[in-house]
Amino acid sequence: MSPANEQRLSKAERTAQAREKAREIREAQLKKDKRNKLLIGWGIVVAVVAILAIVALVVTSSIRDSAPVADQGPTPANGNVHGGVTLLANTEVAKSEPTTVNVADVPSPAASAPAEITAPGAEAEAGKPVKVVAYIDFICPVCKRFEDTYGETLTKLRNEGKITVEYRALGFLDTRSTTNYSSRAANAAACVVDSSPDKYKAFIDLLFERQPAEGGPGISDNDLKKMGTEVGANIDSCIDEKKFRPYVKVATQEASAIGVSGTPTVLVDGKQWGKGDSANIDFPEYLQSVIDAKK
Repeated sequence: MSPANEQRLSKAERTAQAREKAREIREAQLKKDKRNKLLIGWGIVVAVVAILAIVALVVTSSIRDSAPVADQGPTPANGNVHGGVTLLANTEVAKSEPTTVNVADVPSPAASAPAEITAPGAEAEAGKPVKVVAYIDFICPVCKRFEDTYGETLTKLRNEGKITVEYRALGFLDTRSTTNYSSRAANAAACVVDSSPDKYKAFIDLLFERQPAEGGPGISDNDLKKMGTEVGANIDSCIDEKKFRPYVKVATQEASAIGVSGTPTVLVDGKQWGKGDSANIDFPEYLQSVIDAKK
């Protein structure tokens, strides 16, 4: 049938047809609105659950990071009882057997700050290379500056056998982060020297390279684990167990007890650089003078 011969709809039929079409459009829109509301509702539920999960994780991490640390614990292999790790030539570190340390063995603080610090185990040894001992904190920007400025000189002299460099990593600046980052980073470094001593220097270099700003959370434990993997050390379980946090605690309290009041504090054959005779002498110049005097 041609369009001309098609039966024309009456006005009532056209009106009814338009109403039916309008009804179908309204129903389709209502279904669409209902579906959208449902999706929005579920989206809100998912978002709330995600936020709650993040809050729970943050709270749990904060509780874990702020949990009391035991007063007694093991030292890492290749770490001494004063919290120190001694670097020799290249990637070699001084060997030592694990033992235990206890806060109860830390001497009582002096009544007043000493004019010059006398650090246990930092004294000059006859016939041995000059001993450099540095008290450091991994969130301390001045410590990073010291490493950036003098690290190449220290490495060169180490590799030439003229000096050894002992780092004593502290939790001095735990209050400068929201997660006790200083102690967590020092623990991570102890984990590395315990399992992979040849990776220790690379790891502390990485800690300084990626040093977080003060006042924030610092580097997370998960990222510290990844940094261990980057240098070739598996420290995952050691960090989870906070294995050497008591060791860091003892080292920090001992440093405070002998008068260390800031980082870096650097001693050369037992004499504190920047104090007494070395007060106005640049570090490389002072170090070289001690090396020359020992020949």
